[in-house]
Amino acid sequence: MRHKLKTICAAALLASGAAAHAQSSVTLYGIIDTGIEYLTNANPQGNSVVRMSQLTGGDLPSRWGLTGKEDLGGGLSAIFTLENGFNSATGAAAQGGRLFGRQAYVGLSGKWGTLTFGRNQNLFYYAMPVADVIGPSEFSMADFDPYIASARNDNSVSYKGSYHGVSVGGTYSFGRDTLAPGNCGGQVPGDFVACRAITASLGYDYYGKWGIVGVYDQQRGGSEDATMTVIPGQPGIPFTSSGDRDTRTMLNGYVQIRDLRLAAGWIHRTISAQTASLTTNLYFVGAHYNVTPAIMLDAQYVAFRNPHQDANGDLMILRGNYLFSKRTSVYLMLGEMLNHGNATYSVSDTTAVPAAPAPGRNQFGVIAGIQQSF
Repeated sequence: MRHKLKTICAAALLASGAAAHAQSSVTLYGIIDTGIEYLTNANPQGNSVVRMSQLTGGDLPSRWGLTGKEDLGGGLSAIFTLENGFNSATGAAAQGGRLFGRQAYVGLSGKWGTLTFGRNQNLFYYAMPVADVIGPSEFSMADFDPYIASARNDNSVSYKGSYHGVSVGGTYSFGRDTLAPGNCGGQVPGDFVACRAITASLGYDYYGKWGIVGVYDQQRGGSEDATMTVIPGQPGIPFTSSGDRDTRTMLNGYVQIRDLRLAAGWIHRTISAQTASLTTNLYFVGAHYNVTPAIMLDAQYVAFRNPHQDANGDLMILRGNYLFSKRTSVYLMLGEMLNHGNATYSVSDTTAVPAAPAPGRNQFGVIAGIQQSF
């Protein structure tokens, strides 16, 4: 009888251990993307160039990460994400060489939403896919504003929630980011506004048929080395005082008509600093179409208006993707950048390795690549 009781207790302990293990999970995931691009007018002399993609991927940024979740009971879960960005052409770490430069946070999740602490992608980043059919590709609207593809905050608290189609969220950073285009490493003692960042969003999605979202994003200065980039590849505006403000307001939306997605958006930016003040507007429209389950087409037009610096630009992008499987695909992108006045925008988002034309010169680009996810 005693032996039978021991057997039953041992089985119960094993079962409870297995159940506890089943309630926790850690997942390794990632994307490896690389391509070869051709650019005209890749320098002020008008020379062309053929090279590997200089971002961290041609179609999507290469990355790998770990994400975990533990069920705490009562609908509450503990979560974490550690995500590294890297350049697949060289193996170098992105985001200034950080180990987990894309994301590094821990938090709690439940029916009330998700609350995370650490280095977070802020609400501006999460709102972009609502209407940005191209996304953070080598050819993208980040050619005009690098922040669009790198809206992340160090030292931040982030909340996201969704209730019957209504989405709300906010991010608060005590010291926003040491990386360009921010360069503001942390809060200054005695100045609770220095290097602060605040983002808030409100959106609505009607069963995947149409949706709209608005975002308010403000960053403060406060570091003697801080600058704000306006024309990629050129010196930025000094952003050294906590009274300096860089504010973006975004409104975008989409409508889904069977296999066709139509989208549009507007980003209004105001920089108010001690040394300079200016306003820019970015308008974009796009379409995504599933030709077959394996073939997808995207088109986008972006108009950037920077009248204060006489640096306006227009960008047109076409992209085709072919899926060999759920994990492996190839792509081809065409881009045309029209520069006006003093503008030197490149069709390729290559702020790390610029390939900008002379002021007012146009640039044409082609990139073909392959991508695998895991």
